[in-house]
Amino acid sequence: MKLGITNLIDPHLLPLVEASRAFYANRVAGRGPRSWEELRAIRADLAAPAPSQPPAVEEVVDAGGRSVPLRIHTPVDTPAKGVLLEIHGGGFYMGSAAGSDIRNRQLADALGVAVASVDYRLAPEHPWPAAPDDCETAALWIAEHAEGRFGTTKLAISGFSAGATLAITTLLRLRDRGISAVDTAVLQFGTYDLSAQTPAGRLISDEYFLKAYTGAASDRTHPDLSPIYADLAGLPPVLMVIGDADILLQDNLAMAARLAAAGVHVDLRLYPDSPHGFTAHPTPMARAALADIEAWLNGYLGST
Repeated sequence: MKLGITNLIDPHLLPLVEASRAFYANRVAGRGPRSWEELRAIRADLAAPAPSQPPAVEEVVDAGGRSVPLRIHTPVDTPAKGVLLEIHGGGFYMGSAAGSDIRNRQLADALGVAVASVDYRLAPEHPWPAAPDDCETAALWIAEHAEGRFGTTKLAISGFSAGATLAITTLLRLRDRGISAVDTAVLQFGTYDLSAQTPAGRLISDEYFLKAYTGAASDRTHPDLSPIYADLAGLPPVLMVIGDADILLQDNLAMAARLAAAGVHVDLRLYPDSPHGFTAHPTPMARAALADIEAWLNGYLGST
C-alpha cells in the first residue's frame, strides 16, 4: 500500500486541474461570519433560493415524538428506486432545504430516486442538539415510511459540509437505536472535530460556527458533536469527497482512517486544486465529483 496525497488522486482528474486553477484565481476565498452580528447581516443579504421544476413537496413529518419539515422530490412518472435523505450545509447557522432544490431535483431525475431534504433548526438560535435531533427525526420517519410512501426500502443519506457532520451523527444515532435501514452515506467535506483538540481541529479553532453550534456544551469531544471521537463500528459503506485545498482535508483524512479502522467500507475521493465547497462551483472538477457521487448512489439505490 502506498500512502500519500498523490496516491489518493485519480490520474483521470489531473487534466481538469488547470480549469480549476483558472476559476479560483479570479475568485476571492470566502470566510464565515465572525460574530452573531455578522451572521445576521449575511442572512439578511442572502437571495432566495432558485425553485426547481417541478417544485418540491413541503411536508411536516413526525417520528420519535418530534416533528420536522421536509422538502421532497420524487421521480416524474416512475416509481422511486430508493430514498435519499439530504442534509444541507451552511456551517450549522445558514442554509436551508430549499437551497438544495435544484440539485435534489437533478438527483431525483437522474437516479430515479426520491430525495427528502430536512430543514433542521439553525444555530445560534437553536444550538446543539437541535440540528441532529431534527435530522434523526427525518431519518426515523423515512426508515419507517419509505416502503409505504415511496415503494422502496433502499435508503441513503448525504450531507454537504456541516450537513456531512450531521449525516454521520444521524447514522450513529440510528445505529445506537438498533436501526440499520440506511444502505450507504455520501459525506462531502464535513468537519468531524468540533472540539479543536486534534491537530486538524485546531486549524479551525477560531471559527465562529463552533461557538454558535456547540452553544453551552461543556464537552465538545462528545461524539454527537465531534464524531471523530465516536465508536464508528457498524456503519454502512461511506463515500467521502474532499478537495486537497480544503482546510478540512486533514480532518477528513483522519475520519476516513478511523472509519476504516472500525471496519467500515470507505471510499475516499480526493480532488486536486479544490477548496471547501467545490462541488457547488461551476468547474469541470465539480462536475467530475458530482458524477462520482451519482454513480456511487446509483450503485446502492438504482440497482434492481
